[in-house]
Amino acid sequence: MFSSKKDSNGIKMAKLATLVAHNVHISGDLEFSEGLRMDGQVTGNVSGRPGEETLLVVSDQGAIRGNVSAYNVVINGCVTGDVTVTHFVELQSNARVLGNIYYQQLRMDIGATIEGKLTRIDSQSAHVPTLPAPPEYTIDLTTN
Repeated sequence: MFSSKKDSNGIKMAKLATLVAHNVHISGDLEFSEGLRMDGQVTGNVSGRPGEETLLVVSDQGAIRGNVSAYNVVINGCVTGDVTVTHFVELQSNARVLGNIYYQQLRMDIGATIEGKLTRIDSQSAHVPTLPAPPEYTIDLTTN
């Protein structure tokens, strides 16, 4: 899954400097640099430090109830919230995402489930696109 070379079609090897163990539950937002392996649970937003090539790995034991944003993301657990990935997202076979995924590159294994929309983001600006407002309709329910 990880290689020492920079691969434009995959994940660049990163140092997983932080581990949230399986018996840990964090309530509140979490910002990390370099790499984070999530075996525990977070109730809050999880984000990689902006401008850095961060890596978030959510193991099959890990769960996040909040929005996620990072440069690279590997999910094999559960995320309830939107996921924004500026480079590469990998959804492994036990991944369950209840939210929208905004990505530049995507790999999805058989068995992964998503209850939300997949939206590819522009690689040059790496921002979530602004969706147009739905058209407005006026319905007249009066009878003559």
